[in-house]
Amino acid sequence: MWVKLSLLILISIPVDSFARHFKSDIDEEDSLQTALITFNVITPSIPDTDLVYIAGNNSLLGHWAPDRVPLTRLDNDQWQIIFRFPAGSHLEYKITRGSWLTEAVDLDGNIPDNYQLYIKTDTVVTHQIFAWRDNFDRLLPGKVTGIHRVHFNLSFPGLKPRNVIVWLPPGYHSQPQCRYPTLYMHDGQNILDPMTSAFGHDWQIDETADSLIKQHLIEPLIVVGIYNTVDRAKEYAPCDLGRSYMDFVVGTVKPFIDSTYRTMPGPLFTATGGSSQGALIAFMLLWEHSDVFSMAACLSPAFRFDKVDYTSFVRKTSGPGHNIRIYLDNGRTGLDSLLQPQLDEMVDVLTAKGFQLGQQLFVFIDPDGQHSEIYWAKRFWRPLTIFWGANEE
Repeated sequence: MWVKLSLLILISIPVDSFARHFKSDIDEEDSLQTALITFNVITPSIPDTDLVYIAGNNSLLGHWAPDRVPLTRLDNDQWQIIFRFPAGSHLEYKITRGSWLTEAVDLDGNIPDNYQLYIKTDTVVTHQIFAWRDNFDRLLPGKVTGIHRVHFNLSFPGLKPRNVIVWLPPGYHSQPQCRYPTLYMHDGQNILDPMTSAFGHDWQIDETADSLIKQHLIEPLIVVGIYNTVDRAKEYAPCDLGRSYMDFVVGTVKPFIDSTYRTMPGPLFTATGGSSQGALIAFMLLWEHSDVFSMAACLSPAFRFDKVDYTSFVRKTSGPGHNIRIYLDNGRTGLDSLLQPQLDEMVDVLTAKGFQLGQQLFVFIDPDGQHSEIYWAKRFWRPLTIFWGANEE
């Protein structure tokens, strides 16, 4: 099979199971079969010293690291890489020259959605690249609405140092008597600024929160974004590194924020949130540290993948009781459509434990939603108003 994909047009291959990264959802029969996938990339001329990379949602694709999986140069403008994936895998990926500031864009400099490929049989995929992000002077400006601070290289034993960004609500400095609830977000570089976001689009939490606060639709709050590292896949999972990351959040980041800013430090006023595996670690923090957090916003959550099955853990444990609120959110398109059974299963487990929809458990499904910051940005007003709506008691 030969399929040509351009930066503007995608031809999809039928799908009947899930991505290798979430291989626990692949049908047993499909998982016994593999397909040879050849990626050909045709580029505009680039310097001889440059390389072309593929970055995507799979360990073979570097778990979205933009400079980890180089292609082989066949001639001046043609590049190639060949993989073998289980049949039924769903891939999402992009093409770069080694960073997200040099990813492939269209002729107008617009950043495209992720390429998607549903693997059924041996396939050759060809991408014609028209331009690169750094070809355009009109790059997305680094701009955060409101006041923010960045704290560099917070460290914890066994973890790589990382930055933490803090967004302060309108009136923070003019009302020194006020204290504020706090939201701790994972993948923090993606939540406020398109220039630091891995994919060129941010969650726009600053614009959303600023607008809702000024319209008196939500209470003012502080937002803390904890950057990820190259160890993200393990830090956001129920393993030793994930437990260390949770200890870092609970024992280092939160005390630092509480001592530096005018927070309301109790669990009743403290939430956490994220997407995909970031949603998983947010859920884990709520479930296992309800003495610290009472709310979690989990968008496009990945509760089961590889050997991870956090839903079974939740089913087997008594949990924190019903003095918490959980927001679960997903799309119906692309990777999100394949995550939907996991969300449905978690909802069933939670309702069986007595969590009531609309009281402790909130669920929203976006029929057009995809697994990307663009769509999470469109929906994030929902958990903000649920957790901090101005009319909340």
